[in-house]
Amino acid sequence: MNNPNLSVFIQEEYCQPTSGKITFIPTTTGRGFSLVELMIVLAIISILASMAIPIGNRAILRTKETVLKSNLHTLRILIDQYTADKLKAPQSLQDLATAGYLREIPKDPITESAETWEAVQGDTNLLPDQTETGIVDVHSGSSQISTEGTGYNTW
Repeated sequence: MNNPNLSVFIQEEYCQPTSGKITFIPTTTGRGFSLVELMIVLAIISILASMAIPIGNRAILRTKETVLKSNLHTLRILIDQYTADKLKAPQSLQDLATAGYLREIPKDPITESAETWEAVQGDTNLLPDQTETGIVDVHSGSSQISTEGTGYNTW
């Protein structure tokens, strides 16, 4: 070794001389972590993760419910606008997209499909000049129960 300070450091910290030869024998100088310490850290991380995952899932569900309420509100307003403009109710939700009221039918965030909306057909006219009856309301196609305790299909 060219550096005498390094040679002294290696001899003092990591080596124990035996019979004139330098052999590397690890000394206990507190470097690294023991298995018990690592297990404790992993246990703490596991506990924190098990607490965070349900909170995250609830936040995602509440976000989906908010999007569902917004989509239902928008669809209901557009059904009323379509009925007032055309003097007939739409026969399907696709009529709203075809007539330009929507670019496309939004996905139900609970079922994650645009095909599961439940359109409610009405048999009475909403306007005095209305010529045809059709869709008067829309609900989610999901039968799951919301965080409010009601079914999504009743919203």
